[in-house]
Amino acid sequence: MTDTTYDVDVTREFDGPVERVWAAWGTPEGLRSWWGPGPFTCPSAEVDPRAGGRALLAMRAPAEFGGGDTWSTWDFTVVEPMRRIEYVFNFSDADGVRQLPPMDGVPADGRHEVEITDLGAGRSRIHMVEHGYATAEARDMSQEGLEACLDKMAVWAASPAG
Repeated sequence: MTDTTYDVDVTREFDGPVERVWAAWGTPEGLRSWWGPGPFTCPSAEVDPRAGGRALLAMRAPAEFGGGDTWSTWDFTVVEPMRRIEYVFNFSDADGVRQLPPMDGVPADGRHEVEITDLGAGRSRIHMVEHGYATAEARDMSQEGLEACLDKMAVWAASPAG
């Protein structure tokens, strides 16, 4: 038996100011704009972005992936506005009650860290780490999904605030 775990580690730069990138994490509108890779959508997002707060999110699969919503919670442990977010990710039901991960190798109580850097001239960078995947395959699947989500975040971050 091994104690080896695998982490998702992604850095992405955005053509958008740090305030817009922060809003992508800390507002329902921002979260709905990017949560869900590719054709997946986020029809519901509630967020209380403070240490001790929580986000409750639905990710809706398109019909070609069977439809239906997958719910998750983010329990915030560290929130430094415009700079840093740490949270514990769990799958949940629509009421936010914790559920076991539906896929092998994905951790329950997954620790996530997000660092946001203001690059100046209206540009920003995110460095994100998701800790504790039990298999390289689960890590790789999550990283692919995160990269697709961040593609959507990049579009939203570059758009004018509404």
